[in-house]
Amino acid sequence: MRGPVSLPNPLTRTRLIDRPTAEGQFADYIAQTVARVAADCPQALARIDIGYEDVPVAAGDVPLATATSATPERNGQVVLYRRPLEHRAASQSDLRRLVRLTIVEQLAAITGLSPHQIDPEED
Repeated sequence: MRGPVSLPNPLTRTRLIDRPTAEGQFADYIAQTVARVAADCPQALARIDIGYEDVPVAAGDVPLATATSATPERNGQVVLYRRPLEHRAASQSDLRRLVRLTIVEQLAAITGLSPHQIDPEED
């Protein structure tokens, strides 16, 4: 049902279902992966900030993520790009897996740890 009749009003008793947004779901996948890595290999997250942006700023090849190592002055960073990752995923479960693999690969690249050390249950 659409239109003003479908909006909450004194005559309706049904609650509208709050569905997570694509951005909210993506943020949840990142949080789940970070929690998993923190439990399995906390040293992989030492002085590393993890976040996401919708799309990369640079033109040319579109990366799934970027990572910078920590320096004495600042923490390292892993930045995932939501739209390119969503574009490559065939389903929500595929997106969850792709987010996990991308974070693990980026952490491995900047920490020197192996992907298996960071995520022992990696596919």
